[in-house]
Amino acid sequence: MNGARALLETLKASGVEVCFANPGTSEMQLVAALDEVDGIRAVLGLFEGVVTGAADGYGRMADKPAVTLLHLGPGLANGLANLHNARRGGSPIVNLVGDHADYHLYLNSPLTSDIEGLARPVSDWVHRATSADDLAEAGAAAVAIAHEGAGRIATVIVPANHAWSGDAISAPPRPTDARATVAPDVIERAADALRNARMPCLFVGGRALREDAMLAAGRVATATGARIVCETFATRHQRGAGRVAVEKLPYFGEEAQAFLAEFDAIVYCGADAPVSFFAYPGKPSILAPDTALSVRLASKRQNHLHALSALADALGAPAETDRLQRAGTPPVEEGKLTPVNAGAIIAEMLPDDAIVSDEGATSSFAAFAQSAGAARHDWLQLTGGAIGQGLPVAIGAAIACPNRKVIALQADGSAMYTNQALWTMARERLDIVTILFNNRSYAILNIEMTRVGAQTPGPKAKAMLNLREPDIQWRTLAESMGVEATTATTTEEFRASLGRALARKGPVLIEAMI
Repeated sequence: MNGARALLETLKASGVEVCFANPGTSEMQLVAALDEVDGIRAVLGLFEGVVTGAADGYGRMADKPAVTLLHLGPGLANGLANLHNARRGGSPIVNLVGDHADYHLYLNSPLTSDIEGLARPVSDWVHRATSADDLAEAGAAAVAIAHEGAGRIATVIVPANHAWSGDAISAPPRPTDARATVAPDVIERAADALRNARMPCLFVGGRALREDAMLAAGRVATATGARIVCETFATRHQRGAGRVAVEKLPYFGEEAQAFLAEFDAIVYCGADAPVSFFAYPGKPSILAPDTALSVRLASKRQNHLHALSALADALGAPAETDRLQRAGTPPVEEGKLTPVNAGAIIAEMLPDDAIVSDEGATSSFAAFAQSAGAARHDWLQLTGGAIGQGLPVAIGAAIACPNRKVIALQADGSAMYTNQALWTMARERLDIVTILFNNRSYAILNIEMTRVGAQTPGPKAKAMLNLREPDIQWRTLAESMGVEATTATTTEEFRASLGRALARKGPVLIEAMI
């Protein structure tokens, strides 16, 4: 077999089931091999940011890597923003990036580029294959590396001549390393900090926000009186009625600083000490009080379930926790649609075991807060801050979990970065309800203009932050890509549209005019 088929056979044997792709000429051998290797689903994205974001969403929900197939350096570059988000969130991904035949590179043809230089900032491991056989070995290594810790990104550069070369053999899967456990002295140090604190905080992130780890965190809180606080943007937060209740750190720096000010001991598990998202004139960047005792229980890549369970046992915590979230959602104020009453309706109607991909920016803050007591669900957020993630992540989540309803909460401005995702949703017949919050503005930037101390904005500055003239016709845009769409301006219309969308299978977009 040629190198391309040997690579795909290796990936399949290593547990890879999905390839998100936007290929070009240099990847045609790999495209052909997808037909020859049963068991790897091929999903086309019309833009590389959709491809990489979908791989992120898949990795978050499947806890194993999909592969991306990208066209040389420029194709990889088009997908970098969502690879940045995926790396910050600890998602497992294997990138396959095609390149010219190695003997062709010296000619410096138009698409020749420094692929390694582009890949390194968003990869934990980069390897350029040196032969057809090495290509298969690199695939096995990449999958194993992607499984390390909470999840890593491995990038394999595939010279075209190694893909088309014959007489290659597939490589056996490599064993994956278990996540490192926390040393006993670290457990005891964290236990002492919580025991002796007047106002203790258990600050969690990463896989510490999974249900089993949160039950252990709840035991710790029951034993010590600690408040459980989570990072502002979570990779995957399992929440809802009957799960352990968690407070979320506010987004704006001064609010986060005030929120944390009363704690005299903070134990971190799966999250770093919080810092302000941006620097602001005259405002602090470090948010936790310098008077608080800080203890790192477990890094982002260590075993969070083990760490929290061991901590609970060291504290002599009870087997059950009293920190479970009560069921219930807030009442809906009827009338004109706003982010608050839309959020209340979403919380009320959220299906059991739903997956929420949240890139609603200012418009989805209310939905998150109001859904704490909703049906059990997973909430996925913008981990790296690079917008254009929400719709692609919804694709990956829907492919990883085909029997679960996916709801994408999406701001109109960031949706335009990867609106091609709607086409993939329709092509793959994915069960995704997109709620498109349309305020015809980059609303968060209107807030930030004041916060960074900019002078009173004039007409040119204001024009940079609004999405009018012309208005984006979201219903038309969605329908042109094969997604059924409706528009809602009142709570009555929104409730009816959401009810219809939840009752059926397949992609639907609801334009929520707020």
